[in-house]
Amino acid sequence: MTDSIEIPTRMLVHALIREDGTVGADELYTVAATLGMSDQQVRLCIKRLVTENRFTSEGRGRKALLRATEDTTRALAPNADFLRHAFRQDAGLAPWDGVWHLAAFAVPESARAARDALRETLLHLGGAPLQGGLYVCANAWEPYVEEAAHRLGAHGELSLLTTTDLRKGDVREPGELARRLWPLQEVADRYHRLSRIAQPRLDRLNGSAGLSSSELLTIAVELAAELTRAMEPDPLLPPQLLPQPWPGTHARELIARCWAALRGSDHGEARPALFRFYADLTREAADRTTP
Repeated sequence: MTDSIEIPTRMLVHALIREDGTVGADELYTVAATLGMSDQQVRLCIKRLVTENRFTSEGRGRKALLRATEDTTRALAPNADFLRHAFRQDAGLAPWDGVWHLAAFAVPESARAARDALRETLLHLGGAPLQGGLYVCANAWEPYVEEAAHRLGAHGELSLLTTTDLRKGDVREPGELARRLWPLQEVADRYHRLSRIAQPRLDRLNGSAGLSSSELLTIAVELAAELTRAMEPDPLLPPQLLPQPWPGTHARELIARCWAALRGSDHGEARPALFRFYADLTREAADRTTP
């Protein structure tokens, strides 16, 4: 049984953002059709993104040009930092220093929206709840947490601290704490799925038959979507806190090989920014492993 790939239309739009921040509607409709999406799905998604001030739109129909707003660009930017950090961890270049990073907040009920948004941000950054309003992370997340708190007007209610002596009940061994605080099995299962999806696409990319530009772009979007789906719940714990071998390491290795093959198959057309982004990351990873 093969894993089916469901790509949200919104994720497709994000994947097709070019380096100048634009998305061509014609390319969007073409790739969407290849992925089994209807024109109506695309139109509704564009309408929602514009209404939410995520994109602006110039022109109509397939001649329209979408442009990512500053909020959208800012929201997507940290993902590059996280993936770069994950590759560094895989290469053994980001060992854990034994420090736990904690964030606590007490935002009043009158600012519930800011409180909920800050909580979601902490979870997205890899935090785990210790108790009400107190979250812990194994990575130095302070710049991201403070940026979000300032933006939400909650910085005055935020407290940050670090410790090397974290206990939950009688548990203090770091690996056991990680198993209790984070859903590691769920994260591992997502990476196993990513590997199952990446391997046949790598085989296609390495095959003798040339793939068309639209086929290459479709593979790129599928890989980017599945990598995002795998990494979103991943707290990116240091290898010292994870069961070994960790499936995320193998899955990201496959992704890196896929993107190296995509880079080698590039037909020279204008590409979405994700081509440059992943190409640069995999090149960096390759350079680190080259004697």
